[in-house]
Amino acid sequence: MRIGMIAPLEFRLPPIAYGGSEQVVSLLTEELVRRGHHVTLFATGDSITNAELVSGAPYGLRGTDRDKGVLNMLNAAACMERAVEFDVIHNHVPLEGMPLAALVETPVLTTFHGGFAGDWIRLYNKYRGWYNTISNSASSL
Repeated sequence: MRIGMIAPLEFRLPPIAYGGSEQVVSLLTEELVRRGHHVTLFATGDSITNAELVSGAPYGLRGTDRDKGVLNMLNAAACMERAVEFDVIHNHVPLEGMPLAALVETPVLTTFHGGFAGDWIRLYNKYRGWYNTISNSASSL
């Protein structure tokens, strides 16, 4: 299977000391590659991976003055622009990736690593048809 994997750009993959979302993306990516899938990982350029790496930023953005929102959007867009190359896209940046997912024909799976409160609920409700929930808190939306 050809998989496009969109990672948050806060930390490189695998993260050195912290980065819960990044750790999940890294472990999943490496296991998919180990099982013989062709994974294209959209992440920081300093990430260490056996997947094909596409750099959305040269290094992790935590603690920098770079605009994380803009760079995460550009990273998600880079993947979506290549959507026809993938059988599925796994998006780990809901804010940036969900609106773009509605514009491509390739199936997009979005994993929410954050909470379900405040303005985030507006995003989830707007794109309700583009995701399924598996947690109790998310399914109550």
